[in-house]
Amino acid sequence: MELACLDLEGVLIPEIWIAFAEETGIEELKATTRDIPDYDVLMKQRLRILDEHGLKLPQIQETISRLSPLPGAQEFVDWLRERFQLIILSDTFYEFAAPLMAQLGNPTLFCHKLEVDSTGRITDYTLRQRDPKRQSVRAFQLLNYRVIAAGDSYNDTTMLGQAEAGILFHAPQNVIDEFPQFPAVHTYEDLKKEFLKASNRELTL
Repeated sequence: MELACLDLEGVLIPEIWIAFAEETGIEELKATTRDIPDYDVLMKQRLRILDEHGLKLPQIQETISRLSPLPGAQEFVDWLRERFQLIILSDTFYEFAAPLMAQLGNPTLFCHKLEVDSTGRITDYTLRQRDPKRQSVRAFQLLNYRVIAAGDSYNDTTMLGQAEAGILFHAPQNVIDEFPQFPAVHTYEDLKKEFLKASNRELTL
């Protein structure tokens, strides 16, 4: 039995924090796990910046309401679900992802949760667990699933390494250079080919 595990932001949807940074003009909010490998350091930086500028969850959700999946993402998800069971493993938050997941046909999503006060201020965040993407893949393997995983950032690399096959997709050059053990592709057509190559079944495009 084979399971496909995908990262979300940068793979299927735009980077939400980058989109919000562009709308607010706050350059510091453009930092992602492509730039800062330590997720806790990154999130504390984000929450500090939000507080400094008086920005709250409803303003971020307003930006999200104007976003759409990346071109070709919906078709790729449909293609993948015809051939594999699919789980999205993301370091985003349920409070962010829901509108975009609906546009993708609501595949199963494992991610994190925000802590928000009565005014809409984001006070903290709750991780599902430490190193959640790798731990999820490990749990699927304990259920006798063979996992093929794809992602684009530093925080995906432990997931890719734990999986039977890992693929970098839309990854920046610094991540590609640091993790040459993973094939790196930049189009959904090439990503399909990598999934077929990694599968232990006879599958076609």
